[in-house]
Amino acid sequence: MKHKNQQPEHPEEDGELKPLLVEPAPKVGLLHRLRNYFLTGIVVTAPIAITIYLTYIFVDFVDANVTPLIPARYNPETYLPFGVPGMGVLVAVIALILIGFLTANFLGRSFLKFGERIVGRMPVVRSIYNALKQIMETVLAQSGTSFREVVLVEYPRRGIWAIAFVTSEAEGDVADMDEDAMISVFLPTTPNPTSGFLLFVPKHDLKFMNMTVEEGVKLVISAGMIWPKDGENEDEEKSSS
Repeated sequence: MKHKNQQPEHPEEDGELKPLLVEPAPKVGLLHRLRNYFLTGIVVTAPIAITIYLTYIFVDFVDANVTPLIPARYNPETYLPFGVPGMGVLVAVIALILIGFLTANFLGRSFLKFGERIVGRMPVVRSIYNALKQIMETVLAQSGTSFREVVLVEYPRRGIWAIAFVTSEAEGDVADMDEDAMISVFLPTTPNPTSGFLLFVPKHDLKFMNMTVEEGVKLVISAGMIWPKDGENEDEEKSSS
């Protein structure tokens, strides 16, 4: 028989809790740490290296095609024992500025209209020129007539949503297709957003997103891996206001 004052063999029987045992975290091996460091190094250096490489290719391409057009007496490479990288880019930028300055004058506009009249008489060249001119004016317009807002549209069927960009409000016969306003949207492909589809969608069928066009483009290029952060959106709205 147990004595009345005898303590129980298991303290938890009297409502006492066992001490909480915390197992130590498993040790990470050296190879695993080296693998993580290697992947971190790739994430940090890859964007920088690719940007430098693409910039080098662009500068080298422009230099190779523009530098030979510079007269020898005005080319610094004639007097230097080494080549000057970026000389072709600098000359191209100065030439474009001069062309823009001359075109803004009355004489330059007259020459431009005369050249466009000549091009307008060429059947195939006329279509290509007009299309390219309209695209460049839309993309480079300072009034922001290119991509305006980021939207979601049900494509290619109901229940599946795709990201798209508002380009303009439809006009003419397309605008009369629905009682609500018809919106022209560009639906890009992933990961190359330069190709895609032009869709005309009623405004009530679109879901307007709270993100900038730049964030939408990043989302498309990354195939949904880079999402905008709410804090960044709030900071941009405060800075813009």
